[in-house]
Amino acid sequence: MLVFDMRTIGNKLLAVRKKMGLTQADVAEMAGLSDRTYADIERGTVNMRTETVLKICEALHITPDEIFTEKSTVECKQNELFERLSMCQPKERETALSILEIYLQSLI
Repeated sequence: MLVFDMRTIGNKLLAVRKKMGLTQADVAEMAGLSDRTYADIERGTVNMRTETVLKICEALHITPDEIFTEKSTVECKQNELFERLSMCQPKERETALSILEIYLQSLI
């Protein structure tokens, strides 16, 4: 689903920046923007030109899809479960996958 709300887009940029351990000034410098402009973008108080979006995405090593789309709740839950499964011990993972396989077979 496409996101058109600038505040939501700004929050996504904030999350990516924080995850990377960068400051607003770091991203602004890497994207060739003023600190104030980038801060306004994260706050969602300004619209961005296409060139600006591309510069920010390049600086953060992300694609525009990552800030302009939202995953469905089902996709998020699936990714969360896969992440949790990957942290399980091999025997626990085998058991969980067997249960899932049995459930999926019951749908046929």
